[in-house]
Amino acid sequence: MRIAVFITFAMLATQPFAKAGDLSPPLSGLSFLVGNWGAAKGVVADTGGTSTGRSAFTIEADGALLLRRDHTDLFDKSGKPSGGFNQVMTTYANHGNLYADYIDAQHVIHYDHVDIEPGHTVTFTSVTQANIPTFKLFYSLENPQTLRVTFSMALPGSLSFQPIASGTMNRMP
Repeated sequence: MRIAVFITFAMLATQPFAKAGDLSPPLSGLSFLVGNWGAAKGVVADTGGTSTGRSAFTIEADGALLLRRDHTDLFDKSGKPSGGFNQVMTTYANHGNLYADYIDAQHVIHYDHVDIEPGHTVTFTSVTQANIPTFKLFYSLENPQTLRVTFSMALPGSLSFQPIASGTMNRMP
């Protein structure tokens, strides 16, 4: 019995992880994001500083979930390191609609509206609530090796989104 369990586990452990084409149909338009992105360079609007970082988008839960893991380093106006943070974001379908949840050490953002131009762009817009800013996260594939990212915020009661941070990332091998 132990040998059969071990053989079964060994076979499962050697199975390849899902590939870009393995996203479930509701998520398949996001396959352009899958992979490792690095050498990110960005501008942080509210501080006048800059940022660098890296992101990894992986397919999880048999194609039902797109997981983004990031690390961002922040720099002040003079280029001196001013901190950094890690974050994750999950994108998933539920009852035919797409949703995403962003989490870092200080924030949780629930995106309840996801607009996709399959293979090219995606815009995540957060839940609109009284007394809480609304957020918008936009990705655009400029070419197969370059991804543009813009993160914007609208103050409570406003429909005008202002960029908080923007930049580009390059696809890594």
